[in-house]
Amino acid sequence: MEHESIESAIRLTLGRVLTAPAFLYRAESAPSGDQPAPVTDWELATRLSFFLWSSPPDDELRAAAASGRLHQPEVLTAQAQRMLRDPRVRRLASEFATAWLQIHGFESLDEKSERHFPTFAKLRAPLYDEALRFFTDLFQNDGSVLSILDADYTFLNGPLAEHYGIPGVTGPDWHRVEGVKKYGRGGVLGLGAILAKESGASRTSPILRGNWVAEVLLGDRLPPPPKDVPRLPEDEATETLTIRQLVEKHTADPRCAGCHVHIDGYGFTLEGFDAIGRSRSQDLAGRSIDTRAKVYDGTTVEGVDGLRDYLLNQQRSAFLNQFGRKLLGYALGRAVVLSDRSLLAQIQQQLEKNHFQFSAAVETIVNSRQFREIRGRDMVVND
Repeated sequence: MEHESIESAIRLTLGRVLTAPAFLYRAESAPSGDQPAPVTDWELATRLSFFLWSSPPDDELRAAAASGRLHQPEVLTAQAQRMLRDPRVRRLASEFATAWLQIHGFESLDEKSERHFPTFAKLRAPLYDEALRFFTDLFQNDGSVLSILDADYTFLNGPLAEHYGIPGVTGPDWHRVEGVKKYGRGGVLGLGAILAKESGASRTSPILRGNWVAEVLLGDRLPPPPKDVPRLPEDEATETLTIRQLVEKHTADPRCAGCHVHIDGYGFTLEGFDAIGRSRSQDLAGRSIDTRAKVYDGTTVEGVDGLRDYLLNQQRSAFLNQFGRKLLGYALGRAVVLSDRSLLAQIQQQLEKNHFQFSAAVETIVNSRQFREIRGRDMVVND
C-alpha cells in the first residue's frame, strides 16, 4: 500500500508539472500600459533559440543572457551567427523550410498508387531528407537565398540518384553533387518531394504545381475553386487526352478561367516530371510532353530551366518578399501584419546589399523592434 501511495504521488506530481502553463508555454511578461517595451535578455535568448533551433537556449546563449549584454546588437548578432553555424540549425530546415514549402511530414506520405509507382514507398524518406539537407547546408554555410531557386547542386544517396537518373552516386551514404541542372535538378523546383507532393495519386497535376509556385514562392493569394467544378480523371494512362489537354479543357469554364490563368502556365512547365518527381519525356500513355507555356504576364516559358530563369529575373522581388514574409512570420510566431511592411522592405534591402546571404535576413529580423520588444498589456492593435 505504501508503494502504491508513493507511485500515486509521483504520478500526480508529474501530471501537475507536465500540464502547468510554465511547462507548456513560453511565457513573457508584458509591461503595463499601451506602449511596447524591450523583452528581458532571458526572454530574448528564448526567442532567438526557438527561432533558429526550435529548442531552449544552450549554455553559451544563457551565459550571454545572464551577463545582461544579449540585448546589445553586436552581442545578439554574434550569437545568431554562431547558432546558424551549428548543426542544430537543421531544425530550422525541418520546422521552417518544410512548412513553408508544404512538405512537412513528407516521409509518411502514402497517397501514391502502388500499381503505378511501386518504388515510391522506399523513396519517401530520401526525397524528404534531400530537402532537409539542402536547406541545412544553405543556412549553416550562409548561402544565397537565390540558390533556393538557382542552385546547381543537391544532396543524393544511391537510391535517390538512381531515381533521378544521375550517375556516379552509389550506396547509402549522402553526397553533395554539383552540376545537377542538366538533369533537371537544383533548387526547390527540382526537389522530388515537392513535385510528388503537388501531384495526384497516379498522375501529375499542373494545377497543383502551378498553384504552389504562385502561392508558396510568389505569395499570390487565389480564391478556392467552386465546389461544383468536376474533378479531372485520375489515371492519365487510360485517357485519350494528355493531362495538359484535360486541364486546358477544364479551365475553359468561365468560373475557373480567372484563377487558372494565374497558375496553369507555371504547372505546364513542370510537366517534364512525373507524379513521383522523375524526369520524363512521355506520359504514362506514351504521349510526348509539352513543357512550353505562357505565364500570367504573357511571357513564354519552357520547362523547369525556363521557369527558374523567369522567377529569378522577372519575379525576383516577389520571391524575395515572400521569403522575407515567411521567415519573419516564423521568427515572430505570428502572422505578418501591415505594420511589418517597413521591416519586410528592410529585409529585402539587406539581402540585396549582402549578396543575398541568408544571415542578412536573420540579422535584420533579430535586431528589429518586432523581435526585441513586447506589446503593452493595454495596447490596442489596429492591424
